Amino acid sequence: MPPQRRGTTAADLTRRIDVAMGRRPADLVIRNARILDLATGALDPGDIAIADGIIVGVYERYEGRREIDGSGLTAVPGFVDAHVHIESSLVSPGEFDRTVLARGTTTAIADPHEIANVLGGVGLRYVLDSTAGLAMNLRVQLPSCVPATALETSGARLDAGDLLAFRSHPAVLGLAEMMDFPGVLKADARVLDKLAAFAGGPIDGHAPLVRGRDLNAYAVAGICNDHESTSCEEAADKLRRGLRLFIREGSAAKDAATLAPLLTDATSPFVAFCTDDRSPLDIVEQGHIDHCIRRAIAAGVPVLAAYRAASWSAAQAFGLFDRGMIAPGYRADIVLVDDLAACAVSRVIVGGRPVDDALFAGRRLIAPVGRQSVRLDPVEPGLFAVPASGPTVPVIGLRPGQLVTDHLRATLPFRRGHCQSDTDQDVLAVAVLERHGAGGGIGRGFVRGFGLRGGALASSVGHDSHNVIVVGDSDADMALAVNRVIALQGGFVAVCGGQVAAELALPIAGLMSDRPVEEVCRHLAALRAAGAALGCRMAEPFLALAFLALPVIPHLKITDRGLVDVDRQALIAA
Repeated sequence: MPPQRRGTTAADLTRRIDVAMGRRPADLVIRNARILDLATGALDPGDIAIADGIIVGVYERYEGRREIDGSGLTAVPGFVDAHVHIESSLVSPGEFDRTVLARGTTTAIADPHEIANVLGGVGLRYVLDSTAGLAMNLRVQLPSCVPATALETSGARLDAGDLLAFRSHPAVLGLAEMMDFPGVLKADARVLDKLAAFAGGPIDGHAPLVRGRDLNAYAVAGICNDHESTSCEEAADKLRRGLRLFIREGSAAKDAATLAPLLTDATSPFVAFCTDDRSPLDIVEQGHIDHCIRRAIAAGVPVLAAYRAASWSAAQAFGLFDRGMIAPGYRADIVLVDDLAACAVSRVIVGGRPVDDALFAGRRLIAPVGRQSVRLDPVEPGLFAVPASGPTVPVIGLRPGQLVTDHLRATLPFRRGHCQSDTDQDVLAVAVLERHGAGGGIGRGFVRGFGLRGGALASSVGHDSHNVIVVGDSDADMALAVNRVIALQGGFVAVCGGQVAAELALPIAGLMSDRPVEEVCRHLAALRAAGAALGCRMAEPFLALAFLALPVIPHLKITDRGLVDVDRQALIAA
């Protein structure tokens, strides 16, 4: 069993022992369910007795003040999301809680670097303070890259000393994804200060395509895991060098099917699932970690390996030794499923409490922060003309289902020192506008892969500095879309033929809605339909747009300072 929690008294232990012995009734008993043993894979029927939010007895017959009939159901440990940005769900922490907990995610390890890049310590404090009032157990890895690189302009800067001020918060576990892997390999002093400050604790990795000696150097700096592998060869190399593998199944990046061959009963103690960035529409329509489990099993992953990775292994990766098993002494985070292979969630218990409307109604949620964060003046169409020295220019090439982009070149219409979009080649103009009130820079370039004709898409979500980003085939439509984002003080906007076709306001730091998830999903569905009407081939065009601005994912990206050759970590001419 796991070690007892701090603050556990002799009276607590006496009460739990008495319930385990049958001398007093349990607070809650789940009766007649099959229990999945993550140690052996056995499925045996029996009762689960719960007291003080702790599992105190299994398999034997118990009486409880409250009972749940688990007949026909299988009890598995609550799911753990090993790496998630709540901001990417586009809803507040309270709505995220309400949305994913019902799908069986009882613990999530959040990296709030999105809101921290906009608001700094104020945004970080908002997420940390929110953890206390949620029904699920939300833990936090402190953001290591604010800003992510020196090739973009963010709204804040957090150094090692700034992060250490939050280290003692009860929700904090360690240091979040070290995206600046070039800084690690170059032994950059600012990067190493952060790694040294959090040495000995969990430090998340972010090392797309990093292999060989570079990977050795990255791992020896104290990095514990990685979620950026896009091939089995890359992922296996990271596993054999001691990094835990987090298999990501988000909305923009979907790696579960590709990496499924690596998840076996033998490797599962070193593998976990994460969603990283997942839209609320995908969560509501397809699921969260439950979706990861289904995808993995459908791709051939053994049932035991999938459920172990989804709970115990993820908890172990962060030193959360009190969860991930249905056994005495563990947190009573339990998911009842109708079918193991389909991971059809029927009922959820978190900390010994059934998940229902009454549980959510009793939460203590805090007021959001970061309104009026888009400090950008309205723009004119002429701002989006792309200057060039000739007709052949660099082009960002999208890869479906991946965050990695290609460094392409294309020959475009060229007039008076400027290149223009060419929809016949599926090459559109893209621009990033600094929105934090730090100089008003703009980066211009071109991208292939959206498939848009006759309109534009704009967003205040542009990882990780979250400047305003826009793509389109018309300067006028691009200006209209950006100006509507400014008027909304953050959000998504789709423009078609000179008219706003759909929008979603994101007033919390320009990243999150203050509305219920159901309302957010209605707007997202309208945006998805508007994108399809423009010819967009992507189910989530705004997520694809957001990641064009992330200059730590190879190979070619764009920020408010211009086009970035990620491999060389250098700005290049458009």
